[in-house]
Amino acid sequence: MAAVTYQIDTAHSHAQFKVRHMMIANVRGEFSKVTGHVIFDAENPGSSQIKADIDVSTISTREPQRDEHLKSVDFFDVSRYPSIAFTSNEIVASGPDSFEVTGNLTIRGVKRPVILTVEGLTPEAKDPWGNLRRGASAKTHISRKSFGLEWNVALEAGGFLVGHDVEITIYSELIRRSAQTAA
Repeated sequence: MAAVTYQIDTAHSHAQFKVRHMMIANVRGEFSKVTGHVIFDAENPGSSQIKADIDVSTISTREPQRDEHLKSVDFFDVSRYPSIAFTSNEIVASGPDSFEVTGNLTIRGVKRPVILTVEGLTPEAKDPWGNLRRGASAKTHISRKSFGLEWNVALEAGGFLVGHDVEITIYSELIRRSAQTAA
């Protein structure tokens, strides 16, 4: 089977993050618009490619004032850097439906290598409209400071208001490009 190209289904994909708040709890948020494509070769995963973009303006932590602060120059600076981008460099199978994906993550104009752990790649399934779909999730951890997200406040009791380590998880549903729909 040749490589198959999939579009990321924006309506059924999103990216989440989790970061420590005040050294005592986690704050979770999400970006609701993820776009991009995956070229997947099941027989030769190393020749596969992933390109994803996250629209930073869609950030939601369920707290509007915090969301506006995260969009400001203190954090993502959305007016100058409207997206977070990931481009794969190497994909290695780590199990029957899992992969280690090395690539470059760009946040706020800073590009750094990361490794995504991709799990749960589903077999293709036909939706009610005849499209072939599959899904997967990807997870990584980053230091936000290494991407220029340095704003913080020291706490009186020690530590900081916002943790440095961030867990990122992307949940994606992929649609096979129609010209490649299998019979």
